[in-house]
Amino acid sequence: MLIERAIGNIKDYPIGTRRIENVCLEWFELEKKLMRKTLESGEEVGIRLSFDENHHGHLHEGDILYADDERILVVELLPCELTEIEVHSMKEMGRLCFEIGNRHLSLAIEDDRVTIPYDAPTFEYLDKLGFSLAKVEKKFSHFTVCHAHGHSHDQKEHDDGGHHHA
Repeated sequence: MLIERAIGNIKDYPIGTRRIENVCLEWFELEKKLMRKTLESGEEVGIRLSFDENHHGHLHEGDILYADDERILVVELLPCELTEIEVHSMKEMGRLCFEIGNRHLSLAIEDDRVTIPYDAPTFEYLDKLGFSLAKVEKKFSHFTVCHAHGHSHDQKEHDDGGHHHA
């Protein structure tokens, strides 16, 4: 089976007597447009998505990928290891987001905490900087993806002998 778009979300979709089969995804797979997954039943499904204005370029937990008279295929977000960092002031939030941004990490921001995917070097680094943090296992949702970017320092500038043309 090939799935090309989400057709709704389970929170506002009539389920009736249909059984729900989960399509289990890791948090980082929510943005993928092309993947193959094996359902709990052993059936393989191909996912080749083209996103519309309602999905803003990625899937969400609860999105319905397929429905017929017997079953509904629903995106289920798997729990993962995360680092939760408590934030007590705007100054601390700014400092933390600077450090996370330098590492190009995806993050979820709440009023009193920031959550990022766990990795030991980042955990140890933030701990050494004095942040109050904990390693937890839960679903990573409502996050902002940090796309790494390059810096070009050798941009060619027009050399016109110092003359500027009006």
